[in-house]
Order: sequence, then structure tokens, then C-alpha cells
Amino acid sequence: MTLSDFIDRHYRHFNAATLRAAARAYRDLVDDGGQMLVTLAGAMSTAELGLSLAEMIRAGKVHAICATGANLEEDLFNLVAHDHYRRIPDWRALTAEQEKDLERRGLNRVTDTCIPEAEAFRAVEAPLRELWRAAEAAGERRLPHEYLYQLIRDRALTHSYQIDPADSWLVAAAEADLPLFVPGWEDSTLGNVLVAEQLAGSLGRPGPLLPGTEYMAALAEWYVRTTTGRTLAELPEMDGDRVSEPRPDHDATPDADTSPVGFFQIGGGIAGDFPICVVPMIRQDLRRECPYWAYFCQISDSTTSYGSYSGAVPNEKISWGKLDVDTPSFLIESDATIVAPLVFGYVLGW
Repeated sequence: MTLSDFIDRHYRHFNAATLRAAARAYRDLVDDGGQMLVTLAGAMSTAELGLSLAEMIRAGKVHAICATGANLEEDLFNLVAHDHYRRIPDWRALTAEQEKDLERRGLNRVTDTCIPEAEAFRAVEAPLRELWRAAEAAGERRLPHEYLYQLIRDRALTHSYQIDPADSWLVAAAEADLPLFVPGWEDSTLGNVLVAEQLAGSLGRPGPLLPGTEYMAALAEWYVRTTTGRTLAELPEMDGDRVSEPRPDHDATPDADTSPVGFFQIGGGIAGDFPICVVPMIRQDLRRECPYWAYFCQISDSTTSYGSYSGAVPNEKISWGKLDVDTPSFLIESDATIVAPLVFGYVLGW
């Protein structure tokens, strides 16, 4: 019995049934020519989601990723420092004094896993700092992930790899030149390093990195090109809730190669809220017509509560102009480290 057969036979009710339905709808969307944006919140890279996500990228089942700065860097940390990580099985029982001891040893805990500061943070920081300084000297400014892509493509760290690079989603993304969006990148270790460099005077301001607003602009261009085959300037204008006739200079013929785009959200927070807002931004603020997201699924263990984005049910997103009434929508209330590999395995036909 394959994994897919097992899910089809046993996952019939409650969250299990939602998982099966979401996985089937994901598979159907991409099999029919659609594309999928996957968002990564929490510590999915430290949880080694790359074991399945990298294969999804290589198989053409993931077409763009929106990740927190932590998930961006922590996949690279795991790639170069995996043998130095320490697992703490009884992490719930740690005392404050034991936590302090971990700090003294340079072990930064994420639930049951400690990331080694010297072997991970500092090993990546040194070559990255060189790229930043070279870019600044050349008067260049790039998006944060582009520097990490360069580290991988230049093979600057291959001598330090401690896992099979086939298990790194960032390596797979760099090799595929996957569109990658990283909102709030400064909320990461490497983001802190860059700011420290600026405060110390080693890098100037604004420095060699473009801000998060540039990520939103890049996401808007990608989304519109993918779903309509047009540029933002070529989109029909909206008149109230209606679409007006395109002006002559916007009357471009769409490319034949267009795709609906789905939204697969792991966790909540900025990794999910940032990219899903691109549709209402285009429709309500730019006043241009574009399709709604064609699919939505969120894996979350956050309970629905007052004002919580992470715990908001999918229908709430209709009121914000992110999803439409008939958008296939799913909320799997469970642990993403359990659920995401199962969904990916189903989509891959394992």
C-alpha cells in the first residue's frame, strides 16, 4: 500500500478527511496546469521540511515560496551544521538554569532542537558578509534571498555540507531559480547581523539589501504575469466593483501560458498574511482586475480567537477580497510537521 493509498483508505473523517480533500485539490490544481505558492512560518526548516519540500520543488509541484527570514536561513544552517545540532527530548522539563546553560554553550533552542551558534550562524555569516560588502562597493542592492542563492550557486559552502543537498529546499529553490519572497527578513539572525554591521559602520545605510516593499512589488508582478499573462500596467482598470474596458495602450494579448495560482499556507503570521494580501492590494488599492487565489489551504494548530490571523477561518478572507465564494478552501487543524509531509507525499504520488 502506498502512502496515497493509505490516506485514501484511512483518512475519512475530521482533520484527516480535510487533509485528504486538501491534498486531492492541490494535486488536481497542479495537474490541470495551475501553480502553487507555499508559505513557511514557524520553524519548518529546522523541522527539516526540506526532506519533502525539496522534492516538491524538483517535481514542479511548488512554483513560489513565501518564507520568514528564519525559515530562509535555517534551511541553510541545517545544511552546513546538521551534525552539530543537539536534540533535547525532554525539552518541556528544562529549568531556567538549564536554558541558561544552553545559551553559554552557544545552543539556541527551537522546541526540541538546538541550533549551534558557531557552526551555523557564524559559518554562514562570514561569506555572506563578503557578498554584502562587495555589492555595496559596486553600488548594488538586491533582495535578501538573492545573496543566499548566490552562496549556493557559487558553491561557496559545499565543503561544509553535512546533509545531502537534495534534502535542502533552499538548494532546490536556487537550482530552479524559484520565485522567493521573504517579508520581514530583518526578523532573523542574519537580518540582525546586517543591522549590527550597519550600526558598527561596516556597511552603510540603506545598505546592499532591498526592503520588504520590493518583495511585495515583485510578488505582484509575478502573480499577475502568472495568472493573466499581462504586466500590471496592462491589466484592465476597475470602476467601482466593475471592470472597465482596457485602455488602448493596455489592450495587450495575454500569453497563452497562464495559470491559476493556489495558496498553501503552513502556519500563520507574516509568511501567510503578507503574500495573500497581494490580490486585494492589486484589486482595491491599485484598482486593477486580477483573479482571486484559486485554492487555499492552511495547516495550523492555532485556535480561532478574537483578532487572530493565524486562527482565522478561510471564510474571513472572502471579506478582505483575498478569496472568492467558490475558492476551494481547507483548514487542517493539526501539527504542520506531521501534516505537510503527508500532503506533499500525496501530491507526489508516494
